[in-house]
Amino acid sequence: MTAPTDLADLLNQVSADRMTATIATLASDPMAGRRVGSAGGVAARAWLVDQLTALGADVRTEEFPVRAVPQVYEAPTVTWGDRSGTAPLVFGRQVAIHPASADTSDIRRGALGVAGSDDPAGRWLVVPAEMSLFDAYRDTHGAAGLLVRRPVDAEGWQFTMLAGPDPGPLPVLTLDPDTHHAVLVAAVAGGGWLDGATPLRRDDVTGTNIHAQLGQPAPGGVVLLLTAHYDGVGDHPGLRLPGASDNATGVAVVLEAARILTTALPAGVGLSVTLLDGEEVGALGSGHHATQLRAEGAAPLVINVDGAGRLDGAAAVEAGGPAHRLLALLDQAGRHTGVPLTAAPVASDNRRYGGAGFAAVGIGAGMGGYHSPADTPDKVDPATLAALARLVVATAHLTGAAPARLSSPIGDRR
Repeated sequence: MTAPTDLADLLNQVSADRMTATIATLASDPMAGRRVGSAGGVAARAWLVDQLTALGADVRTEEFPVRAVPQVYEAPTVTWGDRSGTAPLVFGRQVAIHPASADTSDIRRGALGVAGSDDPAGRWLVVPAEMSLFDAYRDTHGAAGLLVRRPVDAEGWQFTMLAGPDPGPLPVLTLDPDTHHAVLVAAVAGGGWLDGATPLRRDDVTGTNIHAQLGQPAPGGVVLLLTAHYDGVGDHPGLRLPGASDNATGVAVVLEAARILTTALPAGVGLSVTLLDGEEVGALGSGHHATQLRAEGAAPLVINVDGAGRLDGAAAVEAGGPAHRLLALLDQAGRHTGVPLTAAPVASDNRRYGGAGFAAVGIGAGMGGYHSPADTPDKVDPATLAALARLVVATAHLTGAAPARLSSPIGDRR
């Protein structure tokens, strides 16, 4: 590969429109939220393999097992009432199923009670906001189920989680703050009741990472590994969770950077891309890949992008492993492209690579609507996509051109 000497030429090639089109595809109905092991995940993977193959990459896929993925298999019917009347609850907004819930397809009816205070037998126990689920389980013999408080996003949606505690012995429903307060008041006053079911199964599935080699390094040269997870939390019955910002945006940025860099890497620098599955169930895809890289004796510089929906002041950067040089390159790239960077948590696949001893940074610029129907493509900011793609391209360009050791104010963890 021969690299242009003018970085500006490379940065001018970045297309927000192309990335926006990628996000629209990944967040579309046929991809069905891209849950690991789902038909939507299979569709997304096939499309991504085609995109990378079209770049001239040597593409392969690798499977790994994923156990007990929670899946709501029908929309729960939940109704509650007290002396003032009866109210059905809206799935996804007022009520959802906690990932630690037992699977109950039949509706259970019970009086309302307060966890830790009332006789649990036959009751739906409202867990006070200050009480943990663990503590709530202490006195639940014979209870119908538990009702816990869960925040909602700016559009009133509850968020979906796949990773979490093992299933407990009882049905567990989550209520939005207003509903939780009303139900708790009714439980204290007496006379309240609730009908509800928790149709939540757990499937053993297969996750699949996508690996693409776009450029071989010179002997002893640097290998840059660009990563992003393509899986989402998946749709629910009657409820679309598009997964636009998290993480179709990260995938779009990585694909765009790879498209530009594949014919423009500095001499001696290798480039590979891994699009990861299973991030939403505990970053299992990156854990699997990091173990492989260690066994092979590889030492890539890893840049992981998780969330490029909206730049709010500065992009978050989290470092792991011996990342001093990579941070310095990223900082210099940020200064060159005008993208502000700040040390902040990026709780994603970068932690798996850093924990395995690789120089790794996570970059994030997420937006509202986390794991909910509000995470839609129309809310993604094209300027943020372009900014982060330019940041990645500039970092890669500097990898072959910059001195081996530079200072960085972003921070380093060794």
